Amino acid sequence: MKWTVGIDIGSVSTKAVLFNGEQVDSKIIPSGWSPSQAGQEVLERLLKPQELTRDDISLLVGTGYGRIQQGMFDKTFSEITCHARGVHYLLPEACGLIDIGGQDSKVIGFGEKGKVEDFVLNDKCAAGTGRFLQVTAQTLGLEVSQLSDLAKDADPADINSMCAVFAESEMIGLLAQGITIESIVAGLLKSIAKRISVMAGKIHFQDTVAFCGGVAQNQVLKDLLSQEIGCRLAVPPSPQAVGALGAAILGYEL
Repeated sequence: MKWTVGIDIGSVSTKAVLFNGEQVDSKIIPSGWSPSQAGQEVLERLLKPQELTRDDISLLVGTGYGRIQQGMFDKTFSEITCHARGVHYLLPEACGLIDIGGQDSKVIGFGEKGKVEDFVLNDKCAAGTGRFLQVTAQTLGLEVSQLSDLAKDADPADINSMCAVFAESEMIGLLAQGITIESIVAGLLKSIAKRISVMAGKIHFQDTVAFCGGVAQNQVLKDLLSQEIGCRLAVPPSPQAVGALGAAILGYEL
């Protein structure tokens, strides 16, 4: 049997998928301070339950920002290519995807077999990323996992700053004015949705769009983003691991 593994080494987490014609298993661990160590560790955790070794793997494929620094991979592909291929496998009806990662956001349009046709990448500013949510949650004394429930029925406060640093200052000012945390969180999520929708507007989506990354588990942000772009958003299984899945599939097809 042919086995391939895709590993996506991101700035916050490292994801791995085992594939043999279908997805067999996946693992997600923190990337920590050493991408190389994270890559090796997630591979071991993935293979051990299946009683496989590195010698059993026909092709080990890497993606993510940490792929360049690795000597462990047989082949590497860009995050754009891998995310598109992984989403197409899971949601063949999708015409594109939005991925909110730890340090960047990606909007990708693709066609048949997940072939990339266009993409927009925000990797210069923290606004609209998982890191932005993490920092602002800490500013409000919250966990990121609490944000969706808090914002669910709140009237969004106006948060106009698109810069993560200025948005933090703006939120502190709103708290001083007596604005509720619930309204501030709702305003924060709405501002992110608006920022991402500007990126999505450059792709001209017309159909189902996949929503990927750990942030995709935030139901309020998903709903706001769907309203802003005017398309149905679908969250694939294990939305953080679609890049690793795409890498494993690409390796399997070689």
